[in-house]
Amino acid sequence: MKTVGYAAHSADAELVPYHFERRDLRPNDVAIEILYCGVCHSDLHTVNGDWGPQPYPVIPGHEIVGVVRSVGAEVKNYQKGDLVAVGCMVDSCQDCDQCHNGEEQYCRNGMTPTYGAPDRIDRKITQGGYSKHIVVREEFVLRIPDNLDISKAAPILCAGITTFSPLRTWKVGKGSRVGVIGLGGLGHMAVKLAVAMGAEVTVISRSTHKEKEAKASGAKGILASTDKSAMKAAGSSFDLIIDTVPVKHDFSLYTPLLDVDGSLVIVGQVGPMEESMTMPLIFGRRRVAGSLIGGIAETQEVLDFCAEHQIYPECEMISIQQINDAFSHLAKGDLAHRYVIDMASLAAE
Repeated sequence: MKTVGYAAHSADAELVPYHFERRDLRPNDVAIEILYCGVCHSDLHTVNGDWGPQPYPVIPGHEIVGVVRSVGAEVKNYQKGDLVAVGCMVDSCQDCDQCHNGEEQYCRNGMTPTYGAPDRIDRKITQGGYSKHIVVREEFVLRIPDNLDISKAAPILCAGITTFSPLRTWKVGKGSRVGVIGLGGLGHMAVKLAVAMGAEVTVISRSTHKEKEAKASGAKGILASTDKSAMKAAGSSFDLIIDTVPVKHDFSLYTPLLDVDGSLVIVGQVGPMEESMTMPLIFGRRRVAGSLIGGIAETQEVLDFCAEHQIYPECEMISIQQINDAFSHLAKGDLAHRYVIDMASLAAE
């Protein structure tokens, strides 16, 4: 299938139109016309080579909403015209214990990311959602609930599941005391989801200047990490802290905020951290953990949960021609919303 997308050809280059071919349908494949694609901070990290060398050209995008255009002969659950979604991965071995447990993101043989990785069969590099079409095996295609606004749904496929998964894993519910470090693209979704689960949520930030936004998302307020007296008073007051900070930092600033047996879960920074103090961990039986997206079943669960509770990311719609400007804003940080590309704008290329 001939199609077009926006690709990075090197770590220091802007994204530009790129014509390429999607694979012919295999028996279990679904061909999708992409309607919307979210813009994730990890897209920027990847194309910049921050996480290692990349197989350029690379088309980013792993928050994909679209419509089925055709299906392979063995596809059972989708048909032409269905509204569907694709998230951060498009394949896994389907045979290991993690895949059998619905945790394909932790596939023992390595899951296949939506872009920038070799396909498991033909070894061609996967290309993502900043494009007009995508072909994905049926097992990694998700249903869009009928009452979900598709123009705002795309970031749920990454920001939503990345924060939903640890909230589910650590059994957040009514009465849970949850802190969320940062109110960016991940943080504001963590707040909304935890509140809908019944938790009391506090945003932890360097200042209180986003307090209005925090309360609008359902948080009770902001704890300023630069206010030493406020931080001391908040000691041992959280059961779970979701750390969404996407850069190197010292998480030991926050561990004294956890109650005994509390956990701080890192979902933002992928890479080195500042040297940290272990004393708060040892003296409070506190834990520091990490979490990576969620499996396919759990990703479907968060889509359904967001539809049920009418939870949406704060979105700014852009055209594909604005993607390099959006990347510039992402690089500066401090965004409290997600960019979503209206892929109809690609028709002009």
